[in-house]
Amino acid sequence: MTTELLDDLQHRLAPRGISGLRPLAGGASSLTFAGDHDGRRVVVKVAPPGLAPIAHRDVLRQARIVRALAGTAVPVPDILFDDAGEPPDVPPLFVMSFSDGTSVEPLFDADEAGPADMVAERFRHAARAMAALHRLSPADLGLADEPVVAPAAEVDKWCRTLETVDPALAPGWEEVADTLRDSTPSAIAPAIVHGDFRLGNLLSGERSVTAVIDWEIWSVGDPRVDAGWFFINSDPDTYDRITPYRGTTPPVSDLIDDYRTALGRRVSRLDWFQALACFKSTATWSLIVKHNRRRPTPDPSVEAMAARLPALLATAREYLS
Repeated sequence: MTTELLDDLQHRLAPRGISGLRPLAGGASSLTFAGDHDGRRVVVKVAPPGLAPIAHRDVLRQARIVRALAGTAVPVPDILFDDAGEPPDVPPLFVMSFSDGTSVEPLFDADEAGPADMVAERFRHAARAMAALHRLSPADLGLADEPVVAPAAEVDKWCRTLETVDPALAPGWEEVADTLRDSTPSAIAPAIVHGDFRLGNLLSGERSVTAVIDWEIWSVGDPRVDAGWFFINSDPDTYDRITPYRGTTPPVSDLIDDYRTALGRRVSRLDWFQALACFKSTATWSLIVKHNRRRPTPDPSVEAMAARLPALLATAREYLS
């Protein structure tokens, strides 16, 4: 983040009443800022300048889903306005209301996130918020034109990522991919899929989820993709991290029950989707490790994740067995 970029953005937004811009942490695909608008706090999401605003960098697509969810049971910020800009030099952006809440990954981050009983309840609130999202009809939200992503396409996507990394990082991933393909369940009715649904992408208060954020990779597809990802990130054994909350969070089986009850219908083959989630995590962390190794000074905490990748693949095999 350069001072020049921040100055350009402040100058661009000043006529819309936005002032006091300062960078916010988070949002690897786009740039995120806090600001002020008529005495209220706002958040600005901007596509990276100089790059085509496509895929996960398409901030206007992110604004579309947040707008679509306004007024539903899924808590999201209010979109104040967006601006298409003139990409790639003048990147698109949108401005939304600031939502209060805590955003921590209790089973991964070492940070203190509050009393253990409160953090445990956040997992339950998150399971119910995920069900609220998956109960919605994409067509009813005006999203009938979105392509539907099949479960098999998810496997192919993460295979393409793994093909670009050092094979020693994820030994035997091809075998896991083949087993996933051979046992792919039939898709169920399509729903909105957040794509990275976990506590780190929610803002939580004491009694509820205050906002679901970071919609960079949302799609329409099988909602169990979200469920599998949320459940492996709610399992302390997935990454085997030492955190203040290990041993205090709800069992995954309880969260599955909470999700099914709130969803109001039967959900089958979650084991396959948890295997897919472990496979996806292997792919994403392999890519992160690859990029970290190219840095002049690699981050040792990122490099340490390389040792966990074979165990993630082993966990995927266990779910598939």
